[in-house]
Amino acid sequence: MPTRLGQGIGLAVCLAVAAMVSVQTGVSLAVPVIHDYGALSTSSLRLCWAALALLLFVRPPVHRYGPAEWRAALILGAGMAVMSLAFFLAIERLPQHLTVALEFCGPLAVAALGARGRRALAWPLLAAAGIGLLVSGDAHAAGGVDPVGIAFALLAAAGWGVYIVMMKKVGHAFPGLQGLAVSLAVAALLSLPFAAVEAGTVLFPGRQLLYTAGLAVLVPLVPYVLESIALRRMPAASFGVLMSLEPAIGAMSGWILLSQGMSPGQMLGTGLVVAASVGVVRAGR
Repeated sequence: MPTRLGQGIGLAVCLAVAAMVSVQTGVSLAVPVIHDYGALSTSSLRLCWAALALLLFVRPPVHRYGPAEWRAALILGAGMAVMSLAFFLAIERLPQHLTVALEFCGPLAVAALGARGRRALAWPLLAAAGIGLLVSGDAHAAGGVDPVGIAFALLAAAGWGVYIVMMKKVGHAFPGLQGLAVSLAVAALLSLPFAAVEAGTVLFPGRQLLYTAGLAVLVPLVPYVLESIALRRMPAASFGVLMSLEPAIGAMSGWILLSQGMSPGQMLGTGLVVAASVGVVRAGR
């Protein structure tokens, strides 16, 4: 039994890390598409493609769900929509390392609220210091830091917090991937009006449809499926520790794929955010 349990945790760790790499790679590849076609329509189409693929694969029996299941799916879907739309609006204005670090305030806040003791309060302060280093480094760059981008990143953080809380509940309320499929469909439907407003009377270009179909595989289809499976095989606290690597992976992806360099101070800031995330999750155990 211990061997099987260890293998299950090991597989969950691999799935969680693969999900983070897929997310940040997809974000980096989405940046040029956002600049060409717009953040809202690109984000919405990505959600629509992912929802369509998962609905066709899972075929959830929607007529059998009760009010409790629908309520959980609606809340998770709303969180997904906010997280996706706001994040893409932020990444349009901010470097990837800063956007990811700010968005990580969401799961950090969830973990901090579950932590016990006064010492746990030190971790959010450490994260704030790290984010301060990231912001100050970008403030000295050409054009400075866009405050609207920061606001959207923090809104995405709120959506991510809802996602973390509700994903676990939806995973237990629905069999298999049914809850994820329904929630993703809700997110896609909620995002469509924003995409329509951005596009106006112009139909979505064929290239944008093609690009977003490919992006949907990297984000959110593959990561959401991998995270859903991982959360069933490992404790939420352990999953939170792994998610602490997200800012570092985002910074690495932005550096490799977008040539977004970081100063030594910003590298230190990223390290502080990761350390604070690990610390606050461990404090909540």
